[in-house]
Amino acid sequence: MTQVKDAVVTPASAEPGTGPSAVPRQGLTRLVSTGIAAAPALLTDAAVLAFALWTVLYHAAFIFSLAPSVTFKIWLVGCVLVAAVALLRARRRAVSAAAPAADSPAAASPAPLPRRWLAVVLVAAAVAAVTAGLAGVSAGDGISWWIPAAAGAVAAVGGMLLLRRSWLATPQPVPAAPAPTTLQSTYALVISGLVAISSFFLARNTPDDVYYVGKSVWVAERDIVPLRDFLFTENVAHAMGSQPPIASIEVFAGALARVIGIHAASATWYVLLPIMAVLAILALWRLVHRWAPRRPMLAFTVAVAFLYLVAGGDAALGTFHLPRLYEGKGMFVSAVIPLMWLYLTEWFDTRSRRSLLLVVALSITAVGLTTTAAIILPMLAGAGAFAMLLVGRWKDALIAGAAAVAYPVGSVVVSQLVFPAVAATGADAAFFDAEYTYRRTLMVGVVGVVCGLALWCGPLLARRRTPALLAAGATLALSVLLIPGVLEALSAVSGISVVLWRVPWLLALPTLIGLLCTVDVPAPARALRRVASVGIAGAMVASFALFATPMWSPQSWVEVHDRPTWKLPQQRQGIAFWIKDLDRPDGLVLAPSVIMRTSLVVSSRVRVVLPRDFYLVEYDLNSDFAKDRLLLSRFADGRTQPTRAELEPALQRLDVGTICVYNGNTYAREVAPQLGYTEFAKRRAPGAVTCFRRDG
Repeated sequence: MTQVKDAVVTPASAEPGTGPSAVPRQGLTRLVSTGIAAAPALLTDAAVLAFALWTVLYHAAFIFSLAPSVTFKIWLVGCVLVAAVALLRARRRAVSAAAPAADSPAAASPAPLPRRWLAVVLVAAAVAAVTAGLAGVSAGDGISWWIPAAAGAVAAVGGMLLLRRSWLATPQPVPAAPAPTTLQSTYALVISGLVAISSFFLARNTPDDVYYVGKSVWVAERDIVPLRDFLFTENVAHAMGSQPPIASIEVFAGALARVIGIHAASATWYVLLPIMAVLAILALWRLVHRWAPRRPMLAFTVAVAFLYLVAGGDAALGTFHLPRLYEGKGMFVSAVIPLMWLYLTEWFDTRSRRSLLLVVALSITAVGLTTTAAIILPMLAGAGAFAMLLVGRWKDALIAGAAAVAYPVGSVVVSQLVFPAVAATGADAAFFDAEYTYRRTLMVGVVGVVCGLALWCGPLLARRRTPALLAAGATLALSVLLIPGVLEALSAVSGISVVLWRVPWLLALPTLIGLLCTVDVPAPARALRRVASVGIAGAMVASFALFATPMWSPQSWVEVHDRPTWKLPQQRQGIAFWIKDLDRPDGLVLAPSVIMRTSLVVSSRVRVVLPRDFYLVEYDLNSDFAKDRLLLSRFADGRTQPTRAELEPALQRLDVGTICVYNGNTYAREVAPQLGYTEFAKRRAPGAVTCFRRDG
């Protein structure tokens, strides 16, 4: 008995960190650590399911003629119910996972690639990348696009065949992708938070805002979805054929603003944009972590640097990231594309119903963001399905392909039946061939070469089996599309030439960029390999900084502010609010073009003569409807000096009640009284404006 007593250790003499009281602390620490590690997946998956639910409800609301605010409240209730069901299922899975698992056979390492053929593919990839990046850099460079197109096709086909051979030569099972650690997820969450914060201070003046944000403003102020034109008329003229009412993101922003009682522009730029920034960065992180064979944090850092440092051009992926995430197409290319490749990877690896559900939900989310999804997703799904068909996974490929495209394609077909599109004269006039498509999205010069290396070498660097094979499928698909004549043929068959320059979006390009620094450099010591990878990453980031235009540069049409602002030039915003608050007569407002474009973002109640001249291609350019608007906007801009005989009929046909011009437009200020308008308001400099109202 004495020995037993002596063996007992009292709490006072116990070692720190041990004993009964330490058990809850250790359990809590483990719970927090597990939660942080899983947070990127939980946040992105929950967002996909939530927005997919909203999009379905939005489409169903057309049948029942529900107001957007009502649909939004139903959606909130639905999110709560879905979250409760998900928590119950997660608890059941946790209980079942606690049971001891049966022993599984040891995993096999992927078969190595034959060096001789690998060298051939790498040489072809290098030739393609260098010639594609340098083609068109200067006039008379003499590089035919057939050279990078042919070399790229050789590299893509060769890479696919090598990875197929490795797949078939590798016995089952293979090593599973490691779960993200707490440190890795913390790093991704911190980066996403910093990106979200920067979204408040970077403002890009995008002409398309008059449509996207303007539609949200209309919904917030009127609580109806405009099924006809809301820019030029009061929901009277036919809707633009290029903008069927399928996308739900603008209505979501408007409904959110109406329910919580703030301006729709504030809801878009102060609430949704930072949330979208977090989700886009976490989507990038998840795919990088899943596809990178090593050093995922380094690859992720390079990918984020690429997005921030390579902007400038109107089609650069950096331009479509943070500065334009609130436009559905920006979120589509920045978040949906990497998540779709991630979910397809998980589906082909696990064949789980959860992965397939996420593929379906993401496809619904995609079409809720942009109708471009109905064009790009079939290409993406086809590329992935073809890769899996080559290794005999035909059934899984067909299921995944159907899950990824059924809703987007079906929604477009239904919308065409319910809301027949009117032919837009001149809308499809813009077309970019393969060379110019590459230059617009993958850039030229040194950056174009780096992007080419990512395109044609990325699949060989990705984690073997499913990630590598899917990346090879994407590379092969884009390489075929970049062959001269292919885009022309696709344009002739489909009639969608104006958006075919977006075909590079099917790639997860920032992820492939990041994979370049994961190359396993031959070195005697592991530490030297890490140093080499860091050196490659540093060289890539330096090339982006030296040879590209960063996101915050004025050359990217971005202004950097010292406080959160709307994404509008502040002087124009002030003038638009000033005009809105005037005691104006009935009728349209004629003002300088940039002010009219800003006015519909401020309020849908201010009806203007010409919201944006680009959208007139959706209507008859030879009609008075278009000619009058162009004539009057040039007059208000001071670009032309039409006669009184030309102005009077146009003003009467359009029922213009107010004319506002900059004080520097002396001709308009002199002619306005002769046209029957009386001066009634003046705004002082800066941005000095004089307004005239119609007599009588």
